[in-house]
Amino acid sequence: MLAVLSPGQGSQKPGFLTPWLDLPGAEARLRWWSALAGVDLIHLGTRADADEIKDTARTQPLLVAAALLAAEHLPMHDVGLVAGHSVGELGAAALAGVLPAESAVTLAGVRGREMAAACALEPTGMAAVLGGDPDEVIAALTAHGLHPANRNGAGQIVAAGAVEALDKLAAEPPARTRVIRLQVAGAFHTPYMAPAETALAAVAAGVPASAPARILLSNLDGAPAGHGPETVRRLVRQVTAPVRWDLCMRTLADLGVTGVIELPPAGTLAGLVKRELKGEGAPEIVTLNTPADLPAAHRLIARHAGPAARPAAPSFRVVVSPAAGRLDRSAGPAEGTEVRAGQVLGHVATGRGPVEVTAHDNGPLVEWLAHHDDPVAPGQPLVRIGGTH
Repeated sequence: MLAVLSPGQGSQKPGFLTPWLDLPGAEARLRWWSALAGVDLIHLGTRADADEIKDTARTQPLLVAAALLAAEHLPMHDVGLVAGHSVGELGAAALAGVLPAESAVTLAGVRGREMAAACALEPTGMAAVLGGDPDEVIAALTAHGLHPANRNGAGQIVAAGAVEALDKLAAEPPARTRVIRLQVAGAFHTPYMAPAETALAAVAAGVPASAPARILLSNLDGAPAGHGPETVRRLVRQVTAPVRWDLCMRTLADLGVTGVIELPPAGTLAGLVKRELKGEGAPEIVTLNTPADLPAAHRLIARHAGPAARPAAPSFRVVVSPAAGRLDRSAGPAEGTEVRAGQVLGHVATGRGPVEVTAHDNGPLVEWLAHHDDPVAPGQPLVRIGGTH
């Protein structure tokens, strides 16, 4: 199976779009998308310096536009799976056929502006924690009042929260780790972004969405996305929920992905996949950064596409935690019970009261993935529901 990956914020480099403007129609397409996103994508991708493209409001639509522009030159009908990291998920959703390209770029513009505005409300930031035991790292973040905003696998967890708490983490790092502050505007994928999630939800509610034409992995839990409206709700929820790229890579391995293409600006996700999915059966990887890389990408597609590249989506769906707190499944259905879409399966007890955990599909409750009274985080898988999809 062949997977195409769309990178997220932090992967951008000054001038990375310049060679793509030589392709027929590329400049006109970017001018159209600039009007939708409210930023000058041609300037940002060709002449802007590193500081200018570090601005969240500009970076997010730029990355989505770059991925979509490059993907237009690939035979996507031969691609079986797509996934994106953080804002890259909007690009992946368009490549999966859930959203039109115009909607993905427009939502990226709204998302970037609203997240930038949320960052300005109080001093927050992010830091990469490299190495160490993952459980010990998470425990240390919790002790400092920080959030695991990105769990990227390959020994990398990104902490996010108040600047003062990040300073304390750097001064008292978990055992066998290095803490590296990231040059970002705020604590993405945490409750600090709640105003941005609300604003994005208001716009996304009016966006038409279709069922995925190919497997689309969700950052919430690494599971294949379901029907269009549910996928859009997940994209909105991702603004405050942790990015579980580790679970996305686990699904790549579980589904037997043999080839990976990372869209521009490529390198970050390819590096994570290379470090995590190694040894026998490791996928072949192409990083697509300039049009000169297109022949290698086409050859990879020819080697790894075919009937096996488009299997039926796995016959299960995962219900994830809607909030942080403790799981109450005391009155929930037992494993093997038939459940229906919208049925309440349990609750998450939070400081603001109980939050319902509901099924988003019909089918048998195959497995509870968390025990009663377990502490759970937003986006954590709780229940596996079977079905035919």
